[in-house]
Amino acid sequence: MANATESARTKNEGRLAEVVKWFDSRLGLSYELLRPAPQYAINPFYWLGALAVVAFVIQGVTGVMMMLYYVPSPAQAYSSTQYIFRDVSYGRFLETVHLYTAYAMIMLAFMHLMRGYFVSVHKKPRELMWVVGMVMGFVTLGLGFTGYLLPWTIVSKSATDVGVGMIDALPQPFSSFLSFLITGAGGDATELLRFYDLHIVVLPAVLLALLAVKMYMLESHGISEPAAGVSSIPEEKRRLIPIFPDVSLYLLELAALFGSAMLMISVIFPLDLPPEYSPQLAAQYTAQPDWYFLWIYQILKISVFEGAGLPIALSVVTLIFMVLFLVPFIDRGETRKISKRMRFVTLGAIFMTEIAVLSIWGLVTPGRIIPDEQAALVLGGTALLVAIISVVTYGLLFPRWASGIASSGEVSTLVSARSASILAAGSFVLLLAVGTFAIRSTINALMEMIVRGPAITSFQSLLLPLADLSLALVATMYLVYRFAADQSNGGLRR
Repeated sequence: MANATESARTKNEGRLAEVVKWFDSRLGLSYELLRPAPQYAINPFYWLGALAVVAFVIQGVTGVMMMLYYVPSPAQAYSSTQYIFRDVSYGRFLETVHLYTAYAMIMLAFMHLMRGYFVSVHKKPRELMWVVGMVMGFVTLGLGFTGYLLPWTIVSKSATDVGVGMIDALPQPFSSFLSFLITGAGGDATELLRFYDLHIVVLPAVLLALLAVKMYMLESHGISEPAAGVSSIPEEKRRLIPIFPDVSLYLLELAALFGSAMLMISVIFPLDLPPEYSPQLAAQYTAQPDWYFLWIYQILKISVFEGAGLPIALSVVTLIFMVLFLVPFIDRGETRKISKRMRFVTLGAIFMTEIAVLSIWGLVTPGRIIPDEQAALVLGGTALLVAIISVVTYGLLFPRWASGIASSGEVSTLVSARSASILAAGSFVLLLAVGTFAIRSTINALMEMIVRGPAITSFQSLLLPLADLSLALVATMYLVYRFAADQSNGGLRR
């Protein structure tokens, strides 16, 4: 019985191989132009960008279906969206899938960016691949921004108005160019039509062109090696496998799993259509951008940036994006090993954590102006905590780094006494500032609790400064311990 089963399975595999060979011979799917992939690349983390493309395809299919019913005018945009929700078969499901895959595409693009940063895929000769990928990320954000307005709900229109206001405060002439591009001569009708055209024609075409360029570069350079080098991979994992059918079938399975997950989530958590936009209703609504721009909006809500300081805040945000663009030309070291890139890894971890903190913070404080000292406590405390965790983690996982062995090949781990003094002084000044703000905020919160009596809001106001004060004390104790230990070893080590 077992032999018969084995024989039948062998015959089926032989037939499948013949079918694959037939298509391959007619279509040239395994032509030498399609570079084979190493076995170790059969890993979902290597294909985050491919999953983002799958999300884009799903959006295209669902978007074309909804285009049959949608009317891009302020008078009919909401009613046509409502018609899709209520009267079109599976219309609500289509809207839900379209939105959730848009969110998934943005998240996958960000994960693809950060994975590439941490494993150093931007290093020579892939600098331009990184730049093209960053432009594709901005186009993806543009797709999300332009598509969010189209239903013309109180939520989408108010959020878009916030985004347009942020663009107006950007440095000139960048601000004027972007404002003209997305709003035209002004007015709701022109703005909606511009957003519609950008969303369904211009930005998808740009994204597809950039995708073709990046795929050509990927074909030229191949899949990047692991950060630790090929020598860290077992021999059987290094062998090359053809794009068709091996890699193609794997990507098809991955796409099917991703699509199934999106469909399941859309069934379990269907969308509800918010009320239609009107100026009267908008006056009662606290407007906020969608979640992927929330961290920027939270920065703009800091008291020091209110009013005349808004262009300064947006200039800072623009500078952050410019630094991301220029990462390949800033991180120019030859090594890609995470164990030897503590500075850049720590900066990346701080960047990711700050975005998460700002986004969550903005979500729970809609429309609330953030005091300067509170912003300094939260943002400074977050950066300090991540930096300390990074130093401790490197000390535990990479003892050679912690012991300061100079054979790492980057820079000497022993710094001069002058540099050590400056580093220690700067660290103590930062901790002193954080501790001072925390003590002041703690006293204010305690006084408010005494005056108003114990309440949940009072405890919540007390919790944050106490956490920052505890963090400052722990960090100070660690710095004193580290400084004393390094001095006893003959100098402050990195």
